[in-house]
Amino acid sequence: MAKVHPGRYTATIDGEFVVFVIGMRFNKLWKVHQWLPVFRAMPKMIATLMKHPEKGMLGARTMWAGRTITMIQYWRSFDHLERFSRDANDPHLGPWRRYNQRVAKSGDVGVYHETYKIGPGQYECVYANMPAMGLAAVGNHQPVGGRSEAARDRVAAGAAT
Repeated sequence: MAKVHPGRYTATIDGEFVVFVIGMRFNKLWKVHQWLPVFRAMPKMIATLMKHPEKGMLGARTMWAGRTITMIQYWRSFDHLERFSRDANDPHLGPWRRYNQRVAKSGDVGVYHETYKIGPGQYECVYANMPAMGLAAVGNHQPVGGRSEAARDRVAAGAAT
């Protein structure tokens, strides 16, 4: 079980970073032959990224709600994310091409992603009586206090770094 940190904490990360939200939706549950290959592709990608931190993924968290699986990933830069997505030697490009060739037009499985480039002072976060998660798990997890008591103060403090 994850260690709960009593009190209020915030997180910072040096420089720019990228938040990448990616997900899939089971539009037709009975079409297992369509969605299972899509479903199985992500764990291999994440395993590769966790074994090779130099590829730039800082961490990820997966959530499941109804027919949709969503993963939030934190990346060191957009260049790292793009390089991984386009490199034929990494485990993304092949499954993406197969999805587009075999599944995309059917509508049986939906996929989506959102990419956010975030600079210093363009984010804030607070975690009250929580384990380190999200940005706190991949960045600097620190107690709230002094200049970081309010959301506006945390954003301003991030802009100063």
